Amino acid sequence: MSALLQIGDRAISVDEILPLLKQYGMLPQLLREIVIDNATASITLSEEEVTEAYKQFYQQQQLGDEEQLQDWLKSRGLGREQLDYLVTRTLRLEKFKQDTWGAKVEPYFLQRKEKLDKVIYSLIRVNDIAVAQELYFRVQEDEQPFAELAREYSKGPEAQTGGLIGPVELGVPHPVLAKMLLKSQPGQALPPTRLGDWILIVRLEQFIPAQLDAATHKRLLNEQFETWLQGEISSAIKNSNLSVGENDSKTD
Repeated sequence: MSALLQIGDRAISVDEILPLLKQYGMLPQLLREIVIDNATASITLSEEEVTEAYKQFYQQQQLGDEEQLQDWLKSRGLGREQLDYLVTRTLRLEKFKQDTWGAKVEPYFLQRKEKLDKVIYSLIRVNDIAVAQELYFRVQEDEQPFAELAREYSKGPEAQTGGLIGPVELGVPHPVLAKMLLKSQPGQALPPTRLGDWILIVRLEQFIPAQLDAATHKRLLNEQFETWLQGEISSAIKNSNLSVGENDSKTD
């Protein structure tokens, strides 16, 4: 069979492409792009949208005239039809996301809000219950600042910041710790609590409710899209018998 690609002394045939995509871990990426193409095929753009997309493309690639554009296309082995596809693809994808999940972002936000809320908290972790109880007593009685105790006694990296952590989303800490913080009041130090190998003394400093602003809207839109996309890719691999982990048999 004639070579599809010639790279140095190596000729790569059509039959080798799929095994190579698997070998280099690129099959999921190929399927991702195909699924996106299929999903966005029916998305139409106005003339103004296409013009703006080209304007942004020229700026991003730092292209000033037709000659530079032709050089750019030649260096990538692309034609004008493929250029139209590349220039408008991102915009068509964003419109597909908005059309499909835009109306679902707000209820999804409410579903995810508890883990999107942020907290700033102070933490001391030790591995001796007696030490933990003594430190908690000092905090409660204001005998010594929390930050000072954290620097002196805490065994984790938070010791370097006087125990202060955050702001972080409540989905980041261990679920047990997140639940403790969620039920706390600012300035309230919680009694020593065992978590794994550690005994924790925690004090909530500030609670920052999540807001459905533009950045959060985009993030949640992308989360829903990625969940759908991974499902489509997994289904394609399963239905096509394209196991990315199996070894391909070699033929002479």
